[in-house]
Amino acid sequence: MTSQTITQGFNDQKRLSQLENDSIYILREAYRTLKKPAMLWSMGKDSTVMLWLTRKAFFGKIPFPVCHIDTSFKIPEMIEFRNQMAADWGFDLRISSNKEALSEGMNPGKGKLECCTALKTNALKGFLRETGYRSIFAAIRRDEEGSRGKERIFSPRGEGSVWNYKEQPPELWNAYQTEVEAEVEMRVHPILQWSELDVWLYIREEGIPVLDLYYAKKGKRYRSVGCAPCTSQVVSEATSLDEIIEEIRTTKVGERVGRAQDQADRYAMQKLRAGGYM
Repeated sequence: MTSQTITQGFNDQKRLSQLENDSIYILREAYRTLKKPAMLWSMGKDSTVMLWLTRKAFFGKIPFPVCHIDTSFKIPEMIEFRNQMAADWGFDLRISSNKEALSEGMNPGKGKLECCTALKTNALKGFLRETGYRSIFAAIRRDEEGSRGKERIFSPRGEGSVWNYKEQPPELWNAYQTEVEAEVEMRVHPILQWSELDVWLYIREEGIPVLDLYYAKKGKRYRSVGCAPCTSQVVSEATSLDEIIEEIRTTKVGERVGRAQDQADRYAMQKLRAGGYM
């Protein structure tokens, strides 16, 4: 082991410890101050890390419902993982979908953004409307793509879950705006400051279970997971956590290059998120 490797390992540990502390503080502060919180879970690596952090923050329990917005097009292994994890960790799993849009035949062939709006954004709005939950934890990260880079950790939403990205509260010196009117919806992003590399380092450090889809088979793997028709694999030989981490340290390929909705329009994700997308 070289001195450079030892120094890198020390720096990784120090950064992960700080990120974990910050995220646990955000989770506890949001739970203490906000009304009726729930957590979104996509079964991907980021939201699974958020679940893990939540269990740490609340001594092994997740004290609010965990919601999966089910488009019915998810990769089958994701649904198997969802059901197994919910059984293993014993949290209150809610599954919500836009049944009306599905019954009318909505699918990605009718337009990527149209499908995401109907089956993700509107399904989430329906969940909030029907259950009365006003605060949602979501595992987005600033380094994923441009519109997420504009986000706040505590991000208030307007009527209809609209996100006004041009006028957001400042979060200077980690001073968060948690005092909002009862009718205001709040999105909370506990791992906004994490990078893709941080997430994988933390998964290895903590031994967090993740989808097998992330490990390469026959020279390809999923780097980001979502709906089967709109998610493709990337070329990779990474079959272990160590190899994934080494790949992320050196790759020049974007994390979401395999996500079709991102390619539908130059500002696709910003348009979706402004309309209430998770």
